[in-house]
Amino acid sequence: MEKNRILVVEDEESLLKLESILFTSKGYQVTGVRGGKEALAAIAEQAPDLIVLDLMLPDMDGFEVCRHIKENEATRVIPVVMLTAKKSSRDLEHGKQVGADAYITKPFKSVKVLEVIEELLGNQQEKEGR
Repeated sequence: MEKNRILVVEDEESLLKLESILFTSKGYQVTGVRGGKEALAAIAEQAPDLIVLDLMLPDMDGFEVCRHIKENEATRVIPVVMLTAKKSSRDLEHGKQVGADAYITKPFKSVKVLEVIEELLGNQQEKEGR
């Protein structure tokens, strides 16, 4: 079975490592980047199956990154999970407006993140007929 590819976009190195270890331990292929522009370049080079996206990034915020992903015909079907410390209802609503498929706040429970990812990847594979 083909391993799903996850792009983790997180500017805090310790969290990037933690998330990468978590997803790799479950058999996913993980690529990690630390900025929004770097994320868009990585997606253009090789589209992942799912994106885990922080919102507070140094060069471009996660809302903007998500908007770019969802406005692009080639990438709009890629599920985006926002994983962020921003907890206000306004931020959650903004996430929905730009097309996020899920919104999880930090600190997060690994089990919850994995459940959401597995559900989204399962839904994605059904759409693609895999």
